[in-house]
Amino acid sequence: MPDTFIKIASVTVGSGGASSIDFTSIPSTYTDLVIKLSGRSTSAGAGDWVAIKFNSSSSNYSSRWIEGGSAGVFSFTGATNRGWIGVMNGSGSTSSTFGSADVYVPNYAGNANKSYSVDSTAENNSTSSTQELGAGLWSDTSAITSISIIPDNSNSFVQYSTATLYGIKNS
Repeated sequence: MPDTFIKIASVTVGSGGASSIDFTSIPSTYTDLVIKLSGRSTSAGAGDWVAIKFNSSSSNYSSRWIEGGSAGVFSFTGATNRGWIGVMNGSGSTSSTFGSADVYVPNYAGNANKSYSVDSTAENNSTSSTQELGAGLWSDTSAITSISIIPDNSNSFVQYSTATLYGIKNS
């Protein structure tokens, strides 16, 4: 069980938006990492996928997802140039609603491949909602020293989107 949950850094997007939220120079002094994201995208649709990149790497990501929402329930598997961490609201959804994601990365500084798990949700008031559980793998043994969170399809995060990175020390 985690003994300590320590905030390493927090980013809040300012006016004009941002193409990514980045955490750099992540210390190796913790056992695990947690990211808490509250985001909204410039996507014209109701929602937009959000991706993660470790150490700026564009290779060796795979994931498995279970999704439920207004469109039904389904699962899917993917292997891409980035890790997926869920869906957030787009500009086509209800004003001022933000999607959220919790990302857990165990053993981020170890010398094994890096796994992560995600719990995310986005909703459009009473008209639609999406909830997702995902597990991903970055097949690389490098310690994670930087993380970028990126909206899909060259979209941007809107003002007030926020991500906070925590380090966890186990006893």
